[in-house]
Amino acid sequence: MEQNIHLTINDEESSVIVRSAETLLTTLRDKLGLTGAKPGCENGDCGACTILVNDWPMKSCLMLTCESANQKITTIEGLKNAPIQKAFLEHWGFQCGYCTSGFIMNCHALSLIHPDANDYIIENWLQSNICRCTGYEEIKEAIKSVLNHNNPYIS
Repeated sequence: MEQNIHLTINDEESSVIVRSAETLLTTLRDKLGLTGAKPGCENGDCGACTILVNDWPMKSCLMLTCESANQKITTIEGLKNAPIQKAFLEHWGFQCGYCTSGFIMNCHALSLIHPDANDYIIENWLQSNICRCTGYEEIKEAIKSVLNHNNPYIS
């Protein structure tokens, strides 16, 4: 069964016809041409498809497109010079780049929701994304560089 869904993605209105079981990842990539969210495991383990839904990180492979109606969706294409993007470049928080957009979206949400995050919170949030190419130290340094530096719990 197909239905017409109205979406708000990156502050733009879109209308798409989707199957009831279609994931948001599929809709973003195949119908809207937003390919920054990457298919990886497609079962919620790797985080390569992370987007923001109402400023909270969500794995788009786990969300049905029909569930995303009336939600504010942000993809990596919707971030315009966010501090975390620059921080990833400055701290070499990437290697092959496949997982990078998911990490950036997750870290951007972390900076919005927990601007004073300590090491424990950072570690917890980073567990939702997997990188096969690099250690996570550069990514941790990138996120720490955009968080509030007045927090005594950030080392």
